[in-house]
This record gives sequence, structure tokens and C-alpha cells, in this order.
Amino acid sequence: MPGVRRIVFLGDSITYAGHYVDQFEAYLAVRFPERSFEVLDLGLPSETVSGLSEPGHAGGKFPRPDLHERLDRVLAKTKPDLVIACYGMNDGIYAPYSEERFAKYREGIEKLRAKVLATGAKIVHITPPVFDVEPIRAKTDPTGKDPAVMFTDYDEVLTHYSEWLLSQRSAGWVVIDQHRVMRSVLDARRAGDPAFTFSKDGVHPTEAAHWIFSMELVGELSGAERPSAMELMNRLRDPAFAPDFLALISQRRRLLSDAWLTDIGHQRPGMKNGLPIAEAETKAKELSERIQKQAPLLADSKETKPL
Repeated sequence: MPGVRRIVFLGDSITYAGHYVDQFEAYLAVRFPERSFEVLDLGLPSETVSGLSEPGHAGGKFPRPDLHERLDRVLAKTKPDLVIACYGMNDGIYAPYSEERFAKYREGIEKLRAKVLATGAKIVHITPPVFDVEPIRAKTDPTGKDPAVMFTDYDEVLTHYSEWLLSQRSAGWVVIDQHRVMRSVLDARRAGDPAFTFSKDGVHPTEAAHWIFSMELVGELSGAERPSAMELMNRLRDPAFAPDFLALISQRRRLLSDAWLTDIGHQRPGMKNGLPIAEAETKAKELSERIQKQAPLLADSKETKPL
């Protein structure tokens, strides 16, 4: 990623949870300690890129936030060199496939891309995660009155959205296909264990699933270095290898994310108020020094754990 220093992640609650962002940042910190990448996770729970919201969302308390309400401010304030965006899970609003909703998704993604490129930044798109109906089926009311039955075929919608994103590779788009990889791993694991899932509620992936996202992202962006990149990611994903390192990165991410989300502003109620940017950056600097001390030690270690 020549010329890239500040990387901004955009997405919904899955990105806001941030595990795959931490894992990606950990790789950068260990692999390229001299480049001092700056990673900002500005994912926002409930958000869509399509501007759509289902009736009665959040119990009728608020409609889903629209990325485009805040996008201009995000780009103007953060001035990213690279944007990594993952949208789709909320954009079909958990309903059957609709050409109108799909058109809104396409328009939203294209508008996002155009605005990012107009600033001179690069953009990477990530296909939406898998919607796993099995945990929902397990909790469905046997009387048939549970609204969760509406969600049964929703992953077909996300598959369609993913296929469209992938089709844009022919136009030069960089698209990371986490949906296909997650689906493949999920199906393989479930063949041996029918109760296996990557998501307890069908929507929000577990931390184990976030490793799939981050490894696919690192693998695609590392190009010819993919084998060595995967070796390093395998070391980082070992819980016994670098737990303090990942915890420090997570702590710094949350500190900066809350500060920037508050400073930029958004329409999602119930979010934590972050510190003023200057104060957050001062605290983040202390964490960065601790991270930078550990990174070379981890890079030199040859301990590894296979997938």
C-alpha cells in the first residue's frame, strides 16, 4: 500500500465491534513498524449505505443512520489515504430481496466510492458477512408468531449484494470476498457439528469469524507476500502468542473511535461520548509507545500455530 498512512474503516455494528480492525492493525504494526500506520475505526452501529430503514427499527426509537449524512464530514476531518468499507448486512433491512432496495444499495456504494476517490484516497470494499439463520431458527417461537421467521432467506439477499460487488472487480475495484470465505468455512464446520455457528444472533459475527475477515483482507492486500503474511497472521491469532499486544491495540482503537465519532457527529442515539480529539490522541500516544516496543519482538518470533 504505497503512499498510505491513515486508514479509515467504515461500516455498521460489525465494524464498530472492531475485532477484525484490531487484527488488521496488529498485522500492520508488526509487519511494517517503521511506517507508523494510523487506523481509525469509524463504523457506526445500525448504519446503512443505502439510506434505508425498516418500519419500527429499534422498537420505533430511531431510524437507521445513513452513512451519507456524515460521509462528507468523515472525509473532510480525517483526510484518509485509504478507506476500507463493509456494508450490506443492514441494507436489505432483513426482508426478502427487492430490486428497489438493491438499487439503493448500489447507488449508496457508488456514491461512497465516488466521494472517497474525489479526495484522492483509495477505497477497498468488503462483501457483507454471512447471515446465519440457524441460531434464529433455534430460538423461533413454535407457534409461528416470532417475527424471526421473516429472516429465513436473508443470506440469499446478501449473496446477491456480494456478487454485485465482486462483479465490479472487472472495473478495477478492489473487493475482499469475506462472504464467500465465511460461508465456505461455516458450511464445512457445520458438516461435522450441526450446532456450529459464527454468530449467536445470526447477524453479529464472533471474534473467531472476525479472524476470517482480517486474514482475507490481509491476504488480498499483501499480494505476492501472501504466504508470509498468512504465517504472521497465524502467529497473531494464537491466543497465547500476543494477547497483551492485541489488547493494547483494541484499547487504542476504542479510545480514538469514540473521540472521532463524537467529533464528526452522527444520528445514532445511545453511543458513548468520546474525549476531545486532542485529549484522546495524547492518551493514544502513550498506548502507541507500548505497542511500538512490542511489535519488533513479535516480528522476530518464529513461533506459529497452524490453522
